[in-house]
Amino acid sequence: MRHSTTLILAVAATLAVSGCGSGKEQKSISISGAFALYPLTVKWADEYKKAHPDVKIDVQAGGAGKGITDVLSGVTDIGLVSRALSPDEIQKGATPFSVTRDAVVPTISATNPLVKDIQATGVKKENFYGIFISGDVKSWSQLGFTSKDPIHVYTRSDAAGAAETWAAYLGKKQQDLKGTAVFGDPGLAQAVQKDPDGIGFNNIAFVYDPATKQPSAGVVPVPLDLNGNGHIDPDEAVYATLDQVTAAIAAGKYPSPPARELYFVTKGAPNPVVTDFIKYALTEGQKDVTASGYILLAPEKITEGLNKLK
Repeated sequence: MRHSTTLILAVAATLAVSGCGSGKEQKSISISGAFALYPLTVKWADEYKKAHPDVKIDVQAGGAGKGITDVLSGVTDIGLVSRALSPDEIQKGATPFSVTRDAVVPTISATNPLVKDIQATGVKKENFYGIFISGDVKSWSQLGFTSKDPIHVYTRSDAAGAAETWAAYLGKKQQDLKGTAVFGDPGLAQAVQKDPDGIGFNNIAFVYDPATKQPSAGVVPVPLDLNGNGHIDPDEAVYATLDQVTAAIAAGKYPSPPARELYFVTKGAPNPVVTDFIKYALTEGQKDVTASGYILLAPEKITEGLNKLK
């Protein structure tokens, strides 16, 4: 009995030291989800922690599907979601906060021998449909190019906002996309980069280097021939640099979809620590948006998000 009492007192003392030794309550925020929003969220977390060193923030990428599943099941405090929420998700308590905008762009390998021709003519929406949905377009020659090589199509294996957004541009759902399925934005970019005849799609954060503003990772964007005239007009030529494509998205020159808003999602009202971090993203954190290769929210969207937090 004496030993048990001593043990209980020792444990109590240990808990008192670990819980109160610093005089501060341990604070943490767990975040998971869309690859599209991951780089900017990491930047926000790093900057926020400079002013709030007592707050631990864990950010993990895994796709929009993982983000919404994790937050609704209580595994994380914030889900990163790169698509609009479904009515069912809203009914389950999902509360979205728009924090920035970006877009999905179709991509080919920088080693594709037709790069210059493809960039000059672009690809019509109906032909993207034939490549990714119906499967009727199987070779580059069917697009009017000299090569008779087959087109190797790549898509996402995970439930992804990028895939859902690209499919929405073609009037379909992610499950309708054809191609070899690859996990994650980095994996899809790498698969296309290694295949001279490959075509896929990526969030712009995984196509352009935010430092150089140039296409990176060995992939280049495929221009959308929006008016279907068989060549890229000056107002459609918006892909040379990150600044150029983000300006086009902000000005509405790039269609939506595949341009879209990106969301922090909580289950119901967030706790005070999470609330403060979301407020930071919508206010001070907006200074990092453009430099990180994303598009600023409209002022009314920021106001809408802040009002949700009250």
